[in-house]
Amino acid sequence: MLDYKLLAALAAVVEQAGFERGAQVLGLSQSAVSQRIKLLEARIGQPVLLRAMPPTPTDVGRRLLNHVQQVRLLERDLQQQVPSLEADGETQRLRIAVNADSLATWWARAVAEFCASHRVLLELVVEDQEVGLKRMRAGDVAACVCAAERPVSGARSLALGAMRYRAMASPAFIARHFPGGVNVERIAQVPAIVFGPDDQLQHRYLSELGLSGSFLHHLCPSSEGFLRLTAEGLGWGMVPEPQMVEAMARGELVELLPERPIDVQLYWHHWRNGGDLLDQLTRHLQRHAGNYLVAPA
Repeated sequence: MLDYKLLAALAAVVEQAGFERGAQVLGLSQSAVSQRIKLLEARIGQPVLLRAMPPTPTDVGRRLLNHVQQVRLLERDLQQQVPSLEADGETQRLRIAVNADSLATWWARAVAEFCASHRVLLELVVEDQEVGLKRMRAGDVAACVCAAERPVSGARSLALGAMRYRAMASPAFIARHFPGGVNVERIAQVPAIVFGPDDQLQHRYLSELGLSGSFLHHLCPSSEGFLRLTAEGLGWGMVPEPQMVEAMARGELVELLPERPIDVQLYWHHWRNGGDLLDQLTRHLQRHAGNYLVAPA
């Protein structure tokens, strides 16, 4: 059987980003928390923490943290059924993987009311929409927003809607590289901006235009930075429609081919045994995500 006092020590150190703050939350001395972590590692037979600043969980540590999170969710359900067990003012933390573009556009508006009314704290892990599901598979998060439809074993998926992207560039970039107007064949010959190694949007866009092969590109793993680099003329890129509309209104961006958007279907994945809170959040997203996303083209 797992000793949940030891797991609570692990969770406190990771959530509070340090042994000292974790000890304060638990009402223990720092040395006591350190001893609990060492005892947990002795029982598991391998490290659960990397002693960095801040401390970060190992692979097995992340699995234990995910287990702790699921237990907390189940305990919350029990407290609602047995009110005498409920602690006043208790909040619940949910660890969720979200792609950067959703975080920069619709996510906050979709979940703000839910978090406030249900006393939920979010611990968000930013991943590209193409690979976010790996966090679920590793047992690192309780839920995720990603582009994969098929859930991992023990989880469910729900289609939320599509994020629409359009190929954008600054007026100066277009004047410099397309003085005679945007030419499809030339798009693959001028610098692009790619979010990261897992980002395939620009590749997909070029493929749908009938273009193949490698192309020049910058790498920028930040949604806000991606938009800024595009507006400053470093390259062209696939920009989420909500950001594109605002940037076009400011005169910062121009669309390369207005008739050729790309829709990326997004899915919400969550553990089946995540408890009633995750089920309620799922129903909330099912009702509200469509206000910010679009039906796929």
